[in-house]
Amino acid sequence: MKLLPLISAVAALSLAGPAFAQTVALKGPDGQSASLTAADLAALPQVKFTVTHHGKTSTFEGASLADVVARVGAASGKGVRGPELATVIRVTAKDGYQVVFGLAETDPGTRKGRIILADRGDGAPLKEDGPFRLVVEDDLRPARSARMVETIEVIRLANAKSVSAEHKH
Repeated sequence: MKLLPLISAVAALSLAGPAFAQTVALKGPDGQSASLTAADLAALPQVKFTVTHHGKTSTFEGASLADVVARVGAASGKGVRGPELATVIRVTAKDGYQVVFGLAETDPGTRKGRIILADRGDGAPLKEDGPFRLVVEDDLRPARSARMVETIEVIRLANAKSVSAEHKH
């Protein structure tokens, strides 16, 4: 019967699990946009650290969130001052889950704890929770370590004209 191969193919697809985007959409503070693939992520400087989530210790690898958002014009280093301190990064997952960080939180010159967009966990590509996961090194709870990451947006909450000269550091 000719339907048997078709039924087998459909059954195999349904058993394969949810389909995840193989790219992350990036949006910059001035309308810039880009797509980030696993190859793009691997080309950025890599960061590796170990965290314990829900009693399980895992080692994640990926690129710093600061390096990822720099691809769409986010300030970094000494540029994270003045009006840029009112810039946020919103990360949205496939299921609609969202987390927000201040741009300064991602800057290694501002704080020690690292935030990465990981594509590897315990030495293997991430699969179960999608190919990309945000991992926050020093959070006490993993609530901001969003899985199934699909979009990362840099949003400037204040414009340069709204910050007076005496507030610039």
